[in-house]
Amino acid sequence: MNSRVREAFRDQARSCRDLGSPLTAALCETLAKGLEPSQGAVAARLLNWPGDPSSRADSVPLRLCGALHALVLTGAAPDLAHAYAKRDVSTELLVDTMQTHEAMILEWLDSPPQTNEVARSAALIGAGRFLSGLSPLPLRLLELGASAGLNLNFDRYHLGPAPEGVSLTPEWGGEIPQGRIQVASRRGVDLNPLDPERDSLRLMAYCWADQDARLARLRAALVMAQADPPPVDRGDAAAWLAAQLLRPVLGTLTVVFHTIAAQYFPHETAAACEATLARAAARATPDAPVAHLEMEADGGHGAALRMALWDGDERRWALGRADFHGRWIDWQPRQL
Repeated sequence: MNSRVREAFRDQARSCRDLGSPLTAALCETLAKGLEPSQGAVAARLLNWPGDPSSRADSVPLRLCGALHALVLTGAAPDLAHAYAKRDVSTELLVDTMQTHEAMILEWLDSPPQTNEVARSAALIGAGRFLSGLSPLPLRLLELGASAGLNLNFDRYHLGPAPEGVSLTPEWGGEIPQGRIQVASRRGVDLNPLDPERDSLRLMAYCWADQDARLARLRAALVMAQADPPPVDRGDAAAWLAAQLLRPVLGTLTVVFHTIAAQYFPHETAAACEATLARAAARATPDAPVAHLEMEADGGHGAALRMALWDGDERRWALGRADFHGRWIDWQPRQL
């Protein structure tokens, strides 16, 4: 089991480096080499993890990295915070931190990482503007896997630099869509919805510590959501979506969307959501159209952006591709 855990840390290091976090990559590389069962209860639990420790399942490295970042954010581990600021964290300091804060870290290891990547909203803004050119109706937003619901507020964010609020500045390839997004309502679902105020530390902790711009965006989005929390229901996506799409809502364009969430749905949930969408598509009209917007991994570079629209007719588009963390968007809409 030790070898699987060490490989999970090495694999996570590669992903973090690719996604622009050299500090988190270095932490994972250090832990892959330096963890030993004799270093205390945290190390022993990590090295004897009973399930799949990889990012495809339990994401053990990110559970630990989130706990360590939480200690830095709360000021509970000043020596670790100093080392983070210098971008140089030794094995000895990591081991000492895991031993000193054993109870807290063991508690964090109980739960999988949960994030709410706000920069993905840049792609959602593009798609929302694209839809506004296809239908004059305001949007009824339904998000699957919404976490704290921060991306349900995408229409309130700025695509480009702004003096206040949430500013999204991805490297944008292709023509930037224009148009005004009108939202009639917004609602999401998650198996474990997070509260923007109560769970803000958890969300911040799973945002990598050396990504200052990403952390600033998240802080700004949390402030906005704390003032006006988007409603996120606790539940299974399939049952929730079936209830939301039980009957058409006249005068709105219903948009079902999800970003890097579908890969975590059980097969039965994904199949049930697809069947529900098919039923809603069959009864869609120009007065109550339905759209399905996806930003999901497909094995290619970054994530694929795909959209379908039903309004008595059916149209589908490949909108382009996007970085998993929203650092770049290659906007190349093409009707299929």
